[in-house]
Amino acid sequence: MKKRIIVVGNGMVGFKFCEKLRSRSADAEIIVYGEEPRPAYDRVHLSSYFSGSTADDLLMAPASWYDEHSITLHTSELVTEINRIDKTIRTHAGRSDRYDYLVLATGSSAFVPSIEGVERDGVFVYRTIEDLIQITEYAKKVKRGAVMGGGLLGLEAAKALIDLGLETHVVEFAPRLMPRQIDEAASEILTHKLMQLGISIHTGKSTKKIEGNGKLEGLLFADDTKLDIEMLVISAGIRPRDELAKATLLNVHPRGGIVVDNYMRTSDEYIFAIGEAAVHNNMVYGLVAPGYDMAEIVARQLTGDTSRQFTGFDMSTKLKLIGVDVGSFGDPFCDATPHIPIVFKNKHKGTYKRINISEDGKYLLGGILIGDASQYNILHQMVMNNMVLPENPETLIVGGGKANDEAAGVKGLPDTAQICSCENITKGAIVEQITSCGAKSLDDIKKSTKACTGCGGCTPMVNDLLKITLESLGHKVKKSLCEHFDYTRQELYDIIKVKGIKSYDQLLNTHGTGDGCEVCKPAVASLMSSIWNELIVEQDTIQDSNDRFLANIQRGGTYSVVPRIAGGEITPRKLAAIGRIAEKYNLYTKITGGQRIDMFGANVNQLPDIWEELIAEGFESGHAYGKALRTIKSCVGSTWCRYGVQDSVSFAVFIEERYKGLRAPHKLKGAVSGCIRECAEAQSKDFGIIATEKGWNLYVCGNGGARPQHARLLVADVDTATCVKYIDRFLMFYIKTADPLTRTATWLNKMEGGLEYLYDVVVNDSLGIGEELEKDMADLIANYHCEWKKVVEDPKLRAKFKHFINADEEDPTIQYVDLRGQKMPSDWNK
Repeated sequence: MKKRIIVVGNGMVGFKFCEKLRSRSADAEIIVYGEEPRPAYDRVHLSSYFSGSTADDLLMAPASWYDEHSITLHTSELVTEINRIDKTIRTHAGRSDRYDYLVLATGSSAFVPSIEGVERDGVFVYRTIEDLIQITEYAKKVKRGAVMGGGLLGLEAAKALIDLGLETHVVEFAPRLMPRQIDEAASEILTHKLMQLGISIHTGKSTKKIEGNGKLEGLLFADDTKLDIEMLVISAGIRPRDELAKATLLNVHPRGGIVVDNYMRTSDEYIFAIGEAAVHNNMVYGLVAPGYDMAEIVARQLTGDTSRQFTGFDMSTKLKLIGVDVGSFGDPFCDATPHIPIVFKNKHKGTYKRINISEDGKYLLGGILIGDASQYNILHQMVMNNMVLPENPETLIVGGGKANDEAAGVKGLPDTAQICSCENITKGAIVEQITSCGAKSLDDIKKSTKACTGCGGCTPMVNDLLKITLESLGHKVKKSLCEHFDYTRQELYDIIKVKGIKSYDQLLNTHGTGDGCEVCKPAVASLMSSIWNELIVEQDTIQDSNDRFLANIQRGGTYSVVPRIAGGEITPRKLAAIGRIAEKYNLYTKITGGQRIDMFGANVNQLPDIWEELIAEGFESGHAYGKALRTIKSCVGSTWCRYGVQDSVSFAVFIEERYKGLRAPHKLKGAVSGCIRECAEAQSKDFGIIATEKGWNLYVCGNGGARPQHARLLVADVDTATCVKYIDRFLMFYIKTADPLTRTATWLNKMEGGLEYLYDVVVNDSLGIGEELEKDMADLIANYHCEWKKVVEDPKLRAKFKHFINADEEDPTIQYVDLRGQKMPSDWNK
């Protein structure tokens, strides 16, 4: 006899239960009631609605999916009553329905504190697409908004207000942001990062009253301070939806939530509860992964499989909040556990990393990552699988050891390691799909195991596992650029060069499929620039916005202008010219860490006029917008410095002039120091040159940024000509072989044989391509042109620089404020 199963609630967990049950039983009769007007959608990525995603984009599956899987779906229908004796439910529309088993997946609602004035117009919660629609409409009428709650959901809501163009504030009752996930030091870094993005943070604030006359006008705090706002989004926590359970006298926790056992059974053996509606061992789980695990266990129960129980869930999490990586894993605080904390903090770069290790130094207990969570997956696995720490555990967060190689870490995991927490997929299950079932791509793994289809956080590890396993089977792992080109970047480089292809459409028609995408278009644009060094704006439709307009787009929609100042050397006349031009166009000016002068705040239609005046003064493009050579930094060397042993300025000017305009897989930076005191910081650059008594030391593959890495010494005490020859070879070898958007440091880290192999190729010419590399570089240098000058001189190209296709006026939405005597876009100073 078929089992008739009714699911109350059609959120992510309710949908996942239907999916899992149907995969286990083709006979079960499944009926779903959802109170919202649409099928289940992805609440985890709800904030993407404000950055362009539609409601349909967020759907877990279209309505047709339910029909295809013989599942009856009732939307816009709220279940209001359960009759446990008759085993029936009743909806608000008067419908009555019978069940054999009932699954309550009612989720949670937003917790709204009892504050005077909470009913005013302009106060919203952040839970459903309907909430988002109302927030979007109301935001059109106001300028200042706030979020009450500085936790995960609160910061997601803050991103929504930023995306809507509002002055944004976050109000948190606790003394720090995200008090349940991160410590005080991490919160300080996160706060600093968010403030840089224009969000005002107010911690330790208890809201006493929401003020206004009918509509919201501001917040009054318990300390009698005020915050003038016009809109408030409350995101102060969740409350399990347990009203149905209470009404039918199921056991409910005193703090809310339907009490369940290890099999997710309620106090009625025919009723289960899963997701945020359930309380297991006094715990409500607010993440989607444990909800999916609960769904799996109930699906097993209903098909006679009692082999698995729910015994709790690891609450480690990694996410990107408003562009800032945040991760916490294991026990992030270790308040009640003896431990030794190891902390790395860089406030300037906005990174904070803390790991807690056992007192004997053998095991990782937990930790926190802010600003750079790239090591999250392997660190989390080390905690979950009780893996022994390396000899120097600090290398886990600061680099410099083999433990930082995530692929190697994945290889060492046991088969029981849980790789995908959303679907509870182990390493062994993924490996089996590859070794026994023929999976050869990430899509194959997704289809067969559902890994990577939830939050997506496991994707890097699954990719590494796929690559390692395929290689162990003797397969050659091919890194296709994207679905439109079945070639690696290096293969496309050779195709474009050998066949003389000079347009994206020609390459797509002859060697690709479809219409292309945001991955392959800029990658191909970069390849063609690296090979032919022709004018990049002639193919502007495949460029990123910066390359398209030959300038860096800034907050507020304006652009920055960065002329080249080779080696940081500039004459007084040119210095005065920059001042005159910046003053004429009312541009904000700043001297950068790379010894350049940036001018900010130019409207797109002003760019050719500004360039024209700079060109007349002898300047040219500094390529600050491109994946190209940016700067060659220098000290004053032997020209002025009493410690200098070589003329570093002249060499820096020569090097920058030689490689200016050189396009590459990622940006390139260099430096020349006149002595070993290293004032130009050459060892933090993609290539750095340091003077010695005998000549020059050449260092390669360093970088700053979120994961700084010292450059490695390639050759020592070489003369100028030899140094330049090796740089030519090094740069061209990098351009030919690196993956898109890969810095030289990462390229070297992934290179089989590492620095020793690179030395053999560049210095010993082990591949016999040294002369070819030098010739390719000479061709690129010979074909250099100033992109600004080309635009200025070509009326057709110049006409592309306008805000609107059908009008010549400037963008009227751009507004400025004064800051220390210079103009700034208004949203920079909120």
